[in-house]
Amino acid sequence: MRVIVAAVGRARSGPAQILFDDYAARLPWPVELKEVREDGRPPAPRRLAREGAQLLKAVPKGAVVIALDRRGRTLSSEAFAAEIGRWRDDGAKVLAFLIGGPEGLDPALCAGADLALSFGPMTWPHLLARAMLAEQLYRAASLLAGHPYHRA
Repeated sequence: MRVIVAAVGRARSGPAQILFDDYAARLPWPVELKEVREDGRPPAPRRLAREGAQLLKAVPKGAVVIALDRRGRTLSSEAFAAEIGRWRDDGAKVLAFLIGGPEGLDPALCAGADLALSFGPMTWPHLLARAMLAEQLYRAASLLAGHPYHRA
């Protein structure tokens, strides 16, 4: 299984990118970060649709699509690990996580995803959301492997 993180916007080098890279390097699955350009010119609905189309182009056919969206489901770390374990056991080859730009994700994209996932009702900087995702993926891998990293 491999992981794709498709995100709107370009990461600058800095603490959030270093944190993402550190956790991504620890994962047992290869991780690929695919950044798409932010389309800041048209009105929000059209911009979201364009960004969503760009994100979906970064996702291979047959991938499990997880949209990070504040309106999505909140899961405990254990429940998130269980979902990943289920997808893995069902033969998923690719997990694709989608992170939107400043306006978020197109609601139609979220509705079509296999899972819309929320890190809670607060708004998080998009670069920090990448780092939080990488850490939760590492925590999930640790839980699935029976490693003591996770302590509830």
